[in-house]
Amino acid sequence: MAHHLHTKKAIRQTVKRKRRNQTDKSKMKTAIKNFLAADNADSKATALKVAQRMIDRAAKKNVIHDNAAAHKKSQLSKAYNAFVKSHT
Repeated sequence: MAHHLHTKKAIRQTVKRKRRNQTDKSKMKTAIKNFLAADNADSKATALKVAQRMIDRAAKKNVIHDNAAAHKKSQLSKAYNAFVKSHT
């Protein structure tokens, strides 16, 4: 157990940041799942934009690394292009 005031404050700050990061990461994951669940090209295109926006937001807030964000966006774009190609 922390005895110093500054240590107690650091613990409070860590909990607060962790909660915020978990929320942002959860929103990002939900957007990705919505993209993967979309069944036609129009809804998939809309879901792709939303997912990419959420990924960028998570990277900007340092919830995920910039390279991880780039990788996720690349994989989603690849999946979207494959979907469009197979459904034309």
